[in-house]
Amino acid sequence: MPVAATTPLTRSSRSITWAAHAAFLPIGMVTVLLGPMLPILAERWALTYSQSGYLFTAQFVGATVGVTVSGGAIRRLGYRAAMIMGLALTAAGTSTLPRLPFAGAIFAIALYGVAIGMMGPTCNLLVAHIHSDQRGAALNLLNFSWSIGAVSCPLLVAAAAHAGHTSLLLQTLAAVTFLIMVMVATIVPRGIGMQPQPLGGSQSASKLLWSRPGLFVLCALFSLYVGTENIVGGWLASYAKLSSSAVSTPIVTSSFFYFALMVGRLLAPAILKTMLETTLARIGLGIGILGTIGLVRGHTMASIVGNALLTGLGLSSVFPIVIAMLSRTFGPDSPRAAPVVFNMSNLGGASLPFLVGYTSEQLGSLRAGLGIAIITTGIMLGLFCFSVPFGFARERNHTG
Repeated sequence: MPVAATTPLTRSSRSITWAAHAAFLPIGMVTVLLGPMLPILAERWALTYSQSGYLFTAQFVGATVGVTVSGGAIRRLGYRAAMIMGLALTAAGTSTLPRLPFAGAIFAIALYGVAIGMMGPTCNLLVAHIHSDQRGAALNLLNFSWSIGAVSCPLLVAAAAHAGHTSLLLQTLAAVTFLIMVMVATIVPRGIGMQPQPLGGSQSASKLLWSRPGLFVLCALFSLYVGTENIVGGWLASYAKLSSSAVSTPIVTSSFFYFALMVGRLLAPAILKTMLETTLARIGLGIGILGTIGLVRGHTMASIVGNALLTGLGLSSVFPIVIAMLSRTFGPDSPRAAPVVFNMSNLGGASLPFLVGYTSEQLGSLRAGLGIAIITTGIMLGLFCFSVPFGFARERNHTG
């Protein structure tokens, strides 16, 4: 069983939590890196919409591999080893990306995609277990740190592109990630999260997981949410470029979306003291639908930015809340359930942005392709209204 604090946090638990926050900063950056870099890469290699979609697919196919190995890595090696491996792959992928042609870049993107896949379940489950009494609040704050990286990335890419130093930016990111990896190796105890593997226990545990109806709802929510977030974050810069001839303005547009995600996750712990997690998620998804409709209907840069903020604010608390539902429902079996649902999130992340590119090319309009985000957000709201909390452990009010 993992070692963790459940009532007031020890100094060691706080240090581990801060290490997870630090590790999530570069992960937030590389998760969204492709969005602001896409106009630059597309121009460098003269890519079509469909070819650009392959880059998203490469990242999330890699993430699927990372998620698949994360559960076994946590159980056999512990959270510390899984985090070190993830950060090492991040540094390797970002440091080699600027030196490669299109085909090689697909491999580099897939490489740091593996890291994204490993770090998502690892850091989230570690923090959820340590903060077992306030999972929703703790996970919103963890993903707030992810959002800091996501917000800063487009701004840094825009500044680097303006100065002609995008390669230097990626090399610097790799170096910072390496330093954080050293810090994690120093702070996080060896073996935390390791679980003994009983003889014949793997098959019986897998059957037990699939007998839980909540798993299917979680799979759908993870897939739709990550796909929707990556539709908006990944295609926003390219969409904004249609409304502005400025060099840097479209690149930073996605920062407004991720800034709203960050602000919403910072505010969520206070809101959750007076509201159930599922209620907040429903309200947020309703706001998200309004934002995505506004994006598709927008024709000016001001409209695009405003609706990007609205969409990000609406979606901000949904993913941490879904992770809290996973941890609360499956408890000690969360490391086994996590690869299943996180792989579904990668399926959504790989397929839905690509579907936007394919639809846009077929219809000759990126605006039409972005309409997919309206549909996926509406389906998530329907799941929260009619399926949740069926099959889930009951959430407690006023716990955060």
